[in-house]
Amino acid sequence: MDKPFAPACERNREPILDVLRAAFARCRHVLEIGSGTGQHAVHFAAAMPWLDWQCSDRTEQLPGIRAWLAEAALPNTPAPLELDVAGTWPHARYDAVFSANTLHIMGWPEVERLFACLPAVAGDGAVLAIYGPFNRDGRYTSDSNADFDRALKARDSRMGLRDAEAVDMLARAAGFALAQDHAMPANNRCLVWRRRLPAAGGDLPGIA
Repeated sequence: MDKPFAPACERNREPILDVLRAAFARCRHVLEIGSGTGQHAVHFAAAMPWLDWQCSDRTEQLPGIRAWLAEAALPNTPAPLELDVAGTWPHARYDAVFSANTLHIMGWPEVERLFACLPAVAGDGAVLAIYGPFNRDGRYTSDSNADFDRALKARDSRMGLRDAEAVDMLARAAGFALAQDHAMPANNRCLVWRRRLPAAGGDLPGIA
């Protein structure tokens, strides 16, 4: 089959890679949620060979992902997993989780479900990195993001840009502390959290 191609992946892959190289430097097993075409997976797995990059997506996306992985033939990209955030999640544990441009195409209940399920797949101290456009304090950060949000809602009323603060609240409820907030090209952000380690008394301390 012809491989699917997303121009945005070509444009944003290097800025994202710059963030992930540092964020995932000590990680070994990454779960990518919503791998889309598979372009990011191939690029990142080739650039970070110390990582096993596990793709996942809904059933209809898997043939395209397999095509990209087969052509690249990298040793650190296992077969993609079927994963609908509202369905069954994998039983494996990962020390890193990545997702790009997914939260705004999910309904909010699906976003909540994604974060609620993270503790089951993320080990202690795991790193979570999410890339995409976000609002701040309920406001658009650019005219282009406002136009994009209107286009999303016209396509499906459940879609839309998410407030970074609301997403961070979900992450904190799942046991993740915000470590970094990177400004990215085209009015996007890459937010990086780390799962808090249980303290001796059972509490979850934040990150200094």
